[in-house]
Amino acid sequence: MDIIGGKWKLLILWHLNKGTLRFAELRRLLPGISKKVLTEALRELEDHQIVSRKIYPDIPPKVEYSITDLGKNLIPALKILAEWGEERSESNKKK
Repeated sequence: MDIIGGKWKLLILWHLNKGTLRFAELRRLLPGISKKVLTEALRELEDHQIVSRKIYPDIPPKVEYSITDLGKNLIPALKILAEWGEERSESNKKK
């Protein structure tokens, strides 16, 4: 849980599972996240080999993030958590 814990890491992985994204694209998909927090989360995920970063020698620099095979192993668990959350949300609406 230390690796994927926190408010943003699971959401980052969820979006990267759909495909490779640039920093600005990820930031748009995660309203409310600061540049600093996104950078820190991506670095931590990269340090644990859950996310990979590819730097292109363009000007301005282009950096893309993608989920690694190790990160893809987490997706089934994320889907189960998402389903659980949806069920809880629906049961709370019925009350």
